[in-house]
Amino acid sequence: MITSAWLFLFAIVSEQLQASDTLNVGKAERFTRIGDAVKAAFPGAVIRVLPGFYQESNIIIDKKLHLLGVGFPVIDGNQKDEIFTVVADSVRISGFHLQNCGISFVKDLAGIRVDQGAHCVIENNRLFNTFFGIYLKNARDCVIRDNYVEGLAKDEFSSGNAIHIWYSKNITVEGNTCLQHRDGIYLEFVEFSTIRNNTSEKNLRYGLHFMFSNNDDYRWNVFRNNGAGVAVMFSKNIIMEDNLFEKNWGSNSYGLLLKDITDGEIVRNRFHRNTIGIYGDGANRLRMAHNEFMQNGWALKILGSCYDNQVTANNFLDNTFDVITNATVNNNHYHGNFWSDYTGYDLDRDGVGDVPYKPVKLFSYVTSRVPQAIIILRSPFVDLVNFAEKVMPSLTPQTLEDAAPLMKIIALP
Repeated sequence: MITSAWLFLFAIVSEQLQASDTLNVGKAERFTRIGDAVKAAFPGAVIRVLPGFYQESNIIIDKKLHLLGVGFPVIDGNQKDEIFTVVADSVRISGFHLQNCGISFVKDLAGIRVDQGAHCVIENNRLFNTFFGIYLKNARDCVIRDNYVEGLAKDEFSSGNAIHIWYSKNITVEGNTCLQHRDGIYLEFVEFSTIRNNTSEKNLRYGLHFMFSNNDDYRWNVFRNNGAGVAVMFSKNIIMEDNLFEKNWGSNSYGLLLKDITDGEIVRNRFHRNTIGIYGDGANRLRMAHNEFMQNGWALKILGSCYDNQVTANNFLDNTFDVITNATVNNNHYHGNFWSDYTGYDLDRDGVGDVPYKPVKLFSYVTSRVPQAIIILRSPFVDLVNFAEKVMPSLTPQTLEDAAPLMKIIALP
């Protein structure tokens, strides 16, 4: 009899516990505010937020929870504070429309912040006008996936980044769209992380910005119409593959900036219609292969501080200038590329030009010193100057040449 009573009581308690695993938030539900449901929930619970408009901010998640938006409920921060602040491990936030968090010049307020969390997942959310969109600090083993983050940035000083990651490890950022922020994606002191399948465009400064971050890779991303496409600075062992750098125009703009970076791979990327395709300053021991440079102002601007880089099997198509440098000595290796401006011949028909190609034209050297000279670019005088330098080189690096220029466009993977 006693045993039966205990079993009956255990069944009732178990049923109640199971029922408490999911908490609903909505106008007709027990909880009408998300913050109240978070406080009441047990670790591991699912909080379902039903469609509606919720004006809340500073929702602190300090336990393992799954916050699930049903039909993209709108969470409006009323321009006061942060919206979600995660200070626990294994938190999942998905399916929300977040908007109007506060703006501060002393605190980086965000739509969603993860502070010292691990194994968190932020996915399938829509963020509008959230200063910083998604912000990770001292995080590890987290995923930021399939979010749409759009800001209203007007200048760099009063705007944040769409996805900002600081001092973190093993982070995956994939499938996100980042628009109209200071930087689309920003990484500082981030290691062993992957940035893939994202679209970052119309950002004021960079589509993607690396600082002091090592052993990371970014692949299959689109960087379009940003102040500059990507900046990789003070980093090493970065893999850059299968990305599109497109229409990053401006007086000091580029598709890819390499500043004090060593031992990386730049492979199978497309650089289309950028002011400068790749700008290298202190970039060393990099492999640039199977890339396409098309209709850029300068395809490569490689300064004299760059050493031991391998530029092989790339297509250079209809760029205003293929290569420019500020040095008279070349410390990099160019070999087996296709150059659309190459006018040599192939008598033995092996597909390789018999005459080496010198991609640095004297006029490109002149414009690097006197930018205003670009106004005479199409003048016959420029052709005469370049021809004279080709016959009797005096200013351009004599050793900067491709000894095996290809006669046909390379079929890139």
